[in-house]
Amino acid sequence: MDTSAILGVVDHRPWPLPEEQWIMTQRWHELLFAHWPLAPEVLRSVIPPALTLDTFEGQGWIGVVPFRASHVVPRGVPPVPVLSRFAEINVRTYVTVDGQPGVYFFSLDAANPLAVITARLLFHLPYFNADMRCLNVKRQGDDIRYWSHRTHRNAPPADFIAAYRPTGPVFRSAPGTLEHWLTERYCLYTVVRDKQIYRCDIHHHRWPLQIAECEVLCNTMALAHNVLLPDTAPLLHYAHQLDVLFWPLRRQKKKL
Repeated sequence: MDTSAILGVVDHRPWPLPEEQWIMTQRWHELLFAHWPLAPEVLRSVIPPALTLDTFEGQGWIGVVPFRASHVVPRGVPPVPVLSRFAEINVRTYVTVDGQPGVYFFSLDAANPLAVITARLLFHLPYFNADMRCLNVKRQGDDIRYWSHRTHRNAPPADFIAAYRPTGPVFRSAPGTLEHWLTERYCLYTVVRDKQIYRCDIHHHRWPLQIAECEVLCNTMALAHNVLLPDTAPLLHYAHQLDVLFWPLRRQKKKL
């Protein structure tokens, strides 16, 4: 992974890169953004009170995002395939802290117990163990077959079975559009003990998005968090590959 090339493009960022050094790389493959609109009051009731829900034209959004990760390694460490490659799926919504937009994760399921333990301990993120037969993504034409079953002890059940594919050319979202608002976010927030906010900055090039379609056989990922998805077709976007850098988790002091 050419990290200097990633760092060399920054004009699309909403704020400067962090001053300290990045600590981890990831490469995301064959990713699907599946988004549903939800009433803001529904989402506010299930996110930590310390966070401010972000909305687009008054509408809240929740996303279910399956993908495959590789090159998941700390800085200076070469990738080890059995440890640095695995499937992952997350459930997310969008928040702000002191006006800076980011992502809040309800859950992140992964087919790598070491990654789950590390993310829980070091990043305070709600990772869960899952059986994911899509560790090697199966293709039939342009189809991507995805299967996930949560196995984490004492965790609410969550399953996702789907096939998805890109259906249009690659494009970069324009500022001010819903696609840009949903995807071009350069930090994540997590909350410890319901009040202390932590932030992790990330950096990547602009998302190479494609319009997509998806057939879902089972999706209880949001229901595991007491969120009932609307009975409407989701907004779908696909990204073939994206290289990402992560910075250390930092305690966030909210401005008074």
